[in-house]
Amino acid sequence: MADLLVEKNGHILLMGFNRPQKYNAFTLEMYHDLAKAYYQLDNDPELRVGLLYGVGDHMTAGLELDSWAPSFANGTAFNLGADELDPFFITGPALTKPVVVAVQGYCYTVGVELMLAADIRVAANNTKFAQLEVKRGFFACGGATIRLPQAIGWGNAQRYLLTGDSWTAEQSLQWGLIQEVTEPGNQFDAAMEIAARIAKAAPLGVANSLASSKKARLEGENVAKAELLKNVIPIMESEDMREGVASFMERREAVFKGK
Repeated sequence: MADLLVEKNGHILLMGFNRPQKYNAFTLEMYHDLAKAYYQLDNDPELRVGLLYGVGDHMTAGLELDSWAPSFANGTAFNLGADELDPFFITGPALTKPVVVAVQGYCYTVGVELMLAADIRVAANNTKFAQLEVKRGFFACGGATIRLPQAIGWGNAQRYLLTGDSWTAEQSLQWGLIQEVTEPGNQFDAAMEIAARIAKAAPLGVANSLASSKKARLEGENVAKAELLKNVIPIMESEDMREGVASFMERREAVFKGK
């Protein structure tokens, strides 16, 4: 059985860590498999949203260090092939489609960083989060030093980045790091429900909403503002826009095609 499960479910790409006997410890091979899955999500026109999850009791105990240490030491950790897209968004272009993440149990290091690079996060109430790198001799280099302060505030982020201490699902909800808390075992279904609602929405609208949000965060509000009206013009002329208007007038659910 593969260490990363990848399955199309309608317009949703399911991506599951599948080493429950190893607490889903994340290997370098899993990273490249996940990078291929993100590339598939970005380039398959039938796919509209991804859902990342962990099989078993835990999302992940973090990096399997003996797998990663040599590539960190020689600077090749995030070297990617032509059919790969960095799921941490450290190198190369950003994913243009949304990703929902469902976590439970241990969600350490790489689990937090993949959440931070994604868009919507659901956690079971038994989830424990941590950036343990400073307890292992190095520091978080998959985006947590950049995105965790943005997500939960400077002081909160440094409290945990600099100590390696763990925090809870309840704290994460209060900070806005996660958007929903469930009972253990229900996190996948809750995330799947969100992903399904995204998949039913107009793909061109979703893509442009996400792109505008990312541009504002990465390049500033003024850059994003300058492109808003320009980018909405072709959307107004799309088949999906006509379908949206027709479904409103006919009082029915819209069926969008991304055209």
